[in-house]
Amino acid sequence: MSLETMRPNPTWDAASYEDAVDTLAAHGDELVYKIWGGDWCKDCRALLPDFGAALEAADVPDERIEEFALDRDKQGPGVEEYGIDRIPTIVVETDDGEEVTRFVEEEAVPPAIWLADELESDD
Repeated sequence: MSLETMRPNPTWDAASYEDAVDTLAAHGDELVYKIWGGDWCKDCRALLPDFGAALEAADVPDERIEEFALDRDKQGPGVEEYGIDRIPTIVVETDDGEEVTRFVEEEAVPPAIWLADELESDD
């Protein structure tokens, strides 16, 4: 099941986030983005449309984006395996399943910026 909240925000301005978009684009063919959320969740509705727009602006292939819709009890695919307890949670992995970084609900900056900064610091 996909998340409506991952539908890219049409008013998001990629030019204002050029560094984050460039970083996501540079890693677009080597990382997998696993996103847990719920269309009912206010934090998901606030954060995920812009993240969806950032992934789109970075031309991250659809097959590298996995969305997991959770119910109001935060139950759904991968919750136990990945230790998901707050949403949205975005886990970034290599092709062999090694976790590179994760964004969890309430970081100080939006997901695209936070994840790009984390990916830059790992380079």
